[in-house]
Amino acid sequence: MSTYTLRAKHRRSTLRTLAFLAPWLIGFTVFFAYPLLSTVYFSFMHYDGFKPPAWTGTKNWTYVFEHYPFFWPALRNTLWLVVIMVTLRVAFGLGVGLLITKIKTGTGVFRTLFYLPYLAPPVAATMAFAFLLNPGTGPVNSLLEKAGLPTPGWFNDPTWSKPALTLLALWGIGDLMVIFMAALLDVPKEQYEAAELDGATPWQRFRYVTLPNISPIVMFAVVTGVIQTMQYYTQPLIAGKVASGVIQGAGTQFEPGYPDKSTLTLPQLVYNLGFQRFDYGSACVVALVLFALSMAFTALLMRRKGGLITAGDR
Repeated sequence: MSTYTLRAKHRRSTLRTLAFLAPWLIGFTVFFAYPLLSTVYFSFMHYDGFKPPAWTGTKNWTYVFEHYPFFWPALRNTLWLVVIMVTLRVAFGLGVGLLITKIKTGTGVFRTLFYLPYLAPPVAATMAFAFLLNPGTGPVNSLLEKAGLPTPGWFNDPTWSKPALTLLALWGIGDLMVIFMAALLDVPKEQYEAAELDGATPWQRFRYVTLPNISPIVMFAVVTGVIQTMQYYTQPLIAGKVASGVIQGAGTQFEPGYPDKSTLTLPQLVYNLGFQRFDYGSACVVALVLFALSMAFTALLMRRKGGLITAGDR
């Protein structure tokens, strides 16, 4: 076979491969690569959406990190939610999944009851929780007061606002419950029987049988939970608005983070800077920080997962 024929065959094979990859390549370029490069570009520009972009160098970065008073509180709140909320959601979702798989009767009823809150619209669910946790008139504090227990300020108290958001997240645990139930039901029963014959306790069966089998699902839940929490916007914004009593109408501007910046997250800063203050350069800086944090958390988790698999193989 001649060299020309080999080259033509290789060219056809390359074009065929590119044709199959074209939908992914187009989607990656249009929806990821181009927006990312544009965000990096505008982070070094002064741009308000009306005038042409003007080069400012690292001025936007300096402003966000050194002079913008909302950035560091928003970063701390976002990291708190990533560490605490994601951990509790995964643990609670796994616990509920284990509980329902062990129930002999009424499994469908309990599965439905736990899944229904996940279907509630985020705005409606947040407003309902703000009403239930109202420190003055809410039924939760009324019951706590009758029981002689402390009555937190919840969304009106900087100390309790993030725990209140965590309770809201745990209430809508239906998505993780369904995922973990599917994984738990797929664990081979023979392994449980062998462990039981060896005298393993329930905790040992969970530790050495259940957990290794569902570890990919746990990792999936953690990684997706981190990414979703990095984009946490609607619930803290609505909770702050409802708790503050601010009625936003035409011509009014609400500064997110009530009370005392405790519900402020990085996605709120992106919206506030870009679409309320028309400072797109600084908004792009915050967006890039969000992207970098998401990549760092994901890489750390995947590396940890790889280390656990390697250790298990040994």
